Amino acid sequence: MIVVFDIGNVLLRWDPRNLYRKVFADEARMERFLSTALGMDFILQTDVDPDFAGAVEKRAQAFPEFAAEVRLYDTRWLETLGGPIEENVAILRRLRAAGNPVHALSNFSSEKFAVSEAQHHFLKAFDTRIVSGHVGVAKPDPRIYAHLFERTGRRPEELLFIDDSLANVRAAEGLGMPTIHYRPGVDLGRELRARGVDA
Repeated sequence: MIVVFDIGNVLLRWDPRNLYRKVFADEARMERFLSTALGMDFILQTDVDPDFAGAVEKRAQAFPEFAAEVRLYDTRWLETLGGPIEENVAILRRLRAAGNPVHALSNFSSEKFAVSEAQHHFLKAFDTRIVSGHVGVAKPDPRIYAHLFERTGRRPEELLFIDDSLANVRAAEGLGMPTIHYRPGVDLGRELRARGVDA
C-alpha cells in the first residue's frame, strides 16, 4: 500500500494554544475564545479561503470582544506550530529513501502552507500534495479525497491514509481507503508494519 500522510499533528504539531497561551492570562477565557471566535468551523474556513487575512479580519469584526486576539491568528500564525513529530518525519524519509511513493492530504491554508514549507523542508518530500487551500475544499468532504485519487492515479484501496482526526479517517474509510487514526502514544511505525508497509 502507498502511504498518504495528513500533516497537522501527524508530521507537524499544530495547536492554536501554542500561540494563545502566550496571549491569554486566563485559561478559561482562552478556551471560550477557542470555542467561539476561533472555533474549528472558522479554522476550516481559513483552510480553504484564498484570502486568509480577509477572512480573519471579517471574523475579528464579528467578535469585537476578541478582535485583537482573532487578528493574531494571521499575524502570529507561525506560533501555532509546535515543531515536527520527528519519529513520523523519519518514517516519511525512510519511505522516500526506499523509493516508495508518498503522498500528503491536508487541510491547510495555501498561504500558511507556503510559510510552513519554508520553515520545514520535509513538506516538499511528497510525490503528490493535496492541500485544501490549493483545491478549495477540505476534509472530511469527499471531494478532497477525489482529488487525491485523481492526482495519484490510485484506487482508494491502494492508499493507506494516516490522520489525527477521526472524522477524516471515517470519511476516508467510507470511500474504501484503509486508514490509521494517529494520536499521541500511537507507534506509527508499528501500525504501518502491521499493515504490510516496511517503515
